[in-house]
Amino acid sequence: MRARVKTHLTLKAQSDLLRRWVYIDGLTGVHNRRFFDEQLAAEWSRAARNATALSVVLLDVDFFKRYNDHYGHQAGDDCLRRVAAALKDTLKRPGDLLARYGGEEFVCLLPDTDCAGALTVAEHLGQAVREQQIEHAHSTVLPVVTVSLGVCSKRQDHDATPAALLSGADAQLYIAKSLGRHRACAADLETV
Repeated sequence: MRARVKTHLTLKAQSDLLRRWVYIDGLTGVHNRRFFDEQLAAEWSRAARNATALSVVLLDVDFFKRYNDHYGHQAGDDCLRRVAAALKDTLKRPGDLLARYGGEEFVCLLPDTDCAGALTVAEHLGQAVREQQIEHAHSTVLPVVTVSLGVCSKRQDHDATPAALLSGADAQLYIAKSLGRHRACAADLETV
């Protein structure tokens, strides 16, 4: 009987571990896009039900291809790990979520956060990355790694879709890059 219980507990622990690994990005150790997509849908529903704000911050490491080309892919991987750690340490609330969105892109989901609050968080994220002082000799912005950030927020009374919120953040990220990078741009979903 004890052996069976021990076997079942071991199997349960292994199953839980595998379930967690499915949602973690192997390189950076933060959540992956699959987990983000599921959480975005859940938080969207919760925000609609409770009539609360919801914000997304999409960010991209500036001139990362140049970084990889100059320093090599091993250094690029280390850079992404350091950026992820800085971003993760910056998010303070338990409900806030950081995920690797793909390549050198990261995304933050900020429940109960309006556009002004999300822009403040985005600026803190950008500052945290800059303060890492990761050398980047081929950046035309600063001699260290920087990020561009796009913020989009759903107000309490807005009725769109999670995809529209993400698309709005992507549009703001594009604006930040077109304005010279190393900055955050934000908009409410209603104005995008």
